[in-house]
Amino acid sequence: MIKKAILPVAGLGTRFLPASKSIPKEMVTVVDRPAIEYVVKEAVEAGIEQIILVTHSSKASIENYFDRNFELETTLEQKKKFDLLKEITEILPSHVSVVSVRQPQPLGLGHAVLCAKDIVGDEAFAVLLPDVLVKSQSTENDLANMIAQYQQSQAAQIMVEAVPDQLVDQYGIVDVAEVPTQGQSQVMQGIVEKPAIGEAPSNLSVIGRYVLPAKIMQLLEKTPRGAGNEIQLTDAIAMLQETETVEAYRMLGQTFDCGSKLGYLKAVLHYGIAHPKLGTQFAELIQELKI
Repeated sequence: MIKKAILPVAGLGTRFLPASKSIPKEMVTVVDRPAIEYVVKEAVEAGIEQIILVTHSSKASIENYFDRNFELETTLEQKKKFDLLKEITEILPSHVSVVSVRQPQPLGLGHAVLCAKDIVGDEAFAVLLPDVLVKSQSTENDLANMIAQYQQSQAAQIMVEAVPDQLVDQYGIVDVAEVPTQGQSQVMQGIVEKPAIGEAPSNLSVIGRYVLPAKIMQLLEKTPRGAGNEIQLTDAIAMLQETETVEAYRMLGQTFDCGSKLGYLKAVLHYGIAHPKLGTQFAELIQELKI
């Protein structure tokens, strides 16, 4: 069973400036908790037991968030604020650990994943991009489905989402012989980066969730710098496809790109309405504003 997940959090978050000048973009709150907590909880719900943060010296607040704060806990206990105490002590279940490794240079997603090689070892693992929130539309967890499919087929899994045909030139689009139904996987023939409208092999865009074999680390070590003079994970996946099957998993849930300001605002609206304590009042506020 896959128990380790890599979260690359070393990026500078230029799309979220000026806020990300002093606050890691992953720590910007969606309603009442940082965006990265939603991603970590998604992983934990899928059975992940070790979160590997590939981080940067300016991102210490992320590590601190998932650590214990005994002074704060003691203060809340003394003031009998037990509800708040429960919230901060249960951010992570006791069986889940968070470790971190530095990415010394900004050399791309592939390089960030490679930085976790020694921690991953010989095990298959998941990669979750923390910019993207995946909100379940049912009781099924998409990452858990991907892991189950990997266990069954032993084929790497790439999460994809259908996008409008007129927007395919904004995404990495997968080439599949047959478009999978939601919640299912199909063999992937390749990835076309931002194809021209009318020339895309499908309308399925890569989302930012991967389940990969340990072998991908060896391939990343051999991967030359590609787009942006960076080591690209998609280039290593293309190399993997030369010898092994890679599958596209079509997600059930809904995604929000919290690396962009508009995507972040969409996430606040959707998660705000669904919030167990604030949702009703938030929905009423939206109605009052006649949005």
